[in-house]
Order: sequence, then C-alpha cells, then structure tokens
Amino acid sequence: MRPTVHDIADKAGVSLATVDRVLNGRPGVRAVTRAKVEAAIAALGYVRDVAAANLAKSRIYPLVFILPEGDNPFMRELEAEVRRAGLHSAAERTQLSVVTVPAFDAAALAAAIDAAVAENVSGIAAVAVDGPEVFSAIERARAAGVPFVTLVSDLAGSARDHFIGVDNIAAGRTAGSLMGRFLATRPGPVAVLAGSMRVRDHGERLEGFLAAMSAMLVARAILPVLEGQDDPELSFSLIAECLAEVPDLAGLYSLGAGNRGLIRALAAAGRTDVCVIAHELTAETRAGLESGLVDAVLNQDAGHEVRSAVRVLRAKADGLPVNAAQERIRLDIFIRDNLPAEPDAVDPSAAGGN
Repeated sequence: MRPTVHDIADKAGVSLATVDRVLNGRPGVRAVTRAKVEAAIAALGYVRDVAAANLAKSRIYPLVFILPEGDNPFMRELEAEVRRAGLHSAAERTQLSVVTVPAFDAAALAAAIDAAVAENVSGIAAVAVDGPEVFSAIERARAAGVPFVTLVSDLAGSARDHFIGVDNIAAGRTAGSLMGRFLATRPGPVAVLAGSMRVRDHGERLEGFLAAMSAMLVARAILPVLEGQDDPELSFSLIAECLAEVPDLAGLYSLGAGNRGLIRALAAAGRTDVCVIAHELTAETRAGLESGLVDAVLNQDAGHEVRSAVRVLRAKADGLPVNAAQERIRLDIFIRDNLPAEPDAVDPSAAGGN
C-alpha cells in the first residue's frame, strides 16, 4: 500500500498542514521541522502524485506561445494550431495564449519572455532566435521556475527544458540528398534561400545540406546564401536577380519561408528547369508542387508540435518525466504524386487572445 500524507505526518510527528506546506514548498516551516518531514518522506518512499494533486485543486496552467509575426505561412499555421488547441484547453486545464514579436529580433523575443514570466505563466514555448539576450531571458525564466521549450528552432546551449521540432541537420541532409539525386550529372550551381542565419534551424539545415551535397559524386558550386528575411517581396527580388545573373542555375534550396516570392520569380522567368526543394507544406508550396515549379517539400506537423509543447510544459510544471518518443517530431517528404488532401481552414481568431 502506498504511503500517504497521513503516514508522513505520523512519522514526523507534525500536522497535516505542515506536511502540505513542505510538499508545496511554502514558507512558515522551521528548518528543523522541514528536515523531519523530508526525512519521513524519504524513509517511507513517498512519491507525490502531482497531477492528481493539481486536479484536486482545479489548477489551471496558463501557457504562452511566443511566435514571430509577419508573412510566414508556417508560423501562421502554428498560431492557428495554438488557437485550435485553445478550444479544448478548458477540459485539459490549460489556458493558451499567443504573443507575436518581430521576426529574427532577439531583443524583442527576450522582452516577451520577461513579460510572460512577470505574468506568472506556467510555461513558455518560443521560436528561438540566437542572441545573448535570449539566452539570458531563458535563464531568468528558469530561475523563476517557469518551464521553457524551444519550438521549431532550438538553442541547445541555453537553459531551455526541451526542444520541439525536427532534427534540422538531418532535414538539411535530406534536402541535399534529394537535390543530388534529382540533378544527377546535370551541371550548374545551386542557390540557397534562407530567412536569416540568426536562427539555428536555418543554420543547421544549411550545415546538413552542404554536408550531403559535398558527398555527391558530381561536385557543384553552392552559391552564397541569400537572406530573404522570410519576406516574399525581398525573396522575389533576390531570386529574380539570381536567375538573371546565373542562367545555368541547376538547383535552389529554400530552407526558410519567403516561398511565395520564390515561386513567383520562377514563374515570371519561366524556369521550370530549376530543381527546387523547399520546407513546409503551405498553400504556396502546394501550388508550386502542383505546377511543377517545386520538386519536393520537407514538412513538419505544426499541430503535433503545439500539442507536444503543451504536454511537455505541463509535465515540466508538475515535475513529471517527458515521454521522448511521443514528442519526437517526424519529417515528411512530399512530391506532387503524394500530396495529402488539403486541410480544412482554421480561423485563427476562433480562440484565445494575444
């Protein structure tokens, strides 16, 4: 039979109220008394059922998702998935909210993290930007007892609790392998379009891509990275200029967003001969696959990532273990022949506030 709080109180010779204060880390208990209670807990092998305790208290978990604003279809899909999850949050005793900050702005992200901590949230999930101010903000969140997970783009050297997203180096290697196979012995250089090299996922994807391309039997030039800031107009200008200046361009790897501009530039130039590999199955990349302007899309499930973030943050808030296998995000590869049916539209204003 499992020991109870009554057993702890009897063994330590204290009241149930004192046991409760020790278990919940509340003040008002002398050090010697706290030591007696902790010794009784250890001697009895008591393991607290935190989830049951929180259920009995009807605890609500306020969780905040900090996402980049702007014209990035995948980020807007993540936001829609948070709203969707918010529709069912009452039953799961969570309260989900979304805060948006300027894309690739480390200072703005750090300020948003600090603001969330000040509001006593139970957990934070954020698309990370590499910068010392972000590392410091994550440390402050953890020092305040607020669990923190990185979403899509990781900061492995930070104090974050968990990363939720695909293995971005493996994703880049996959893109490089596909590019090499699709081009075979065809000559010509390959261009790379990124959003910003200030985010780790773009850097890691590039690392994997270059490694895979260097291992191909046919050596080919990889042009300097074009940074489109995930902006379709800037991406259009960069790709249009590249196509004009490099008429023998053989391939193009888009490792971030900005694909609307990329596809428009390819269509305007009539360049269906360029092998294009992109990330995230959005309306733009789907249309590109269907028209033949895009050859393959590597995709991660935004819904799975949001649900995983909620599960991990709740587990961390309760001091419970994380089921790593359940939280592993899969990388899917889509070509024109295996496109899934289009999902139903999600109204991003259906639930939750900013």
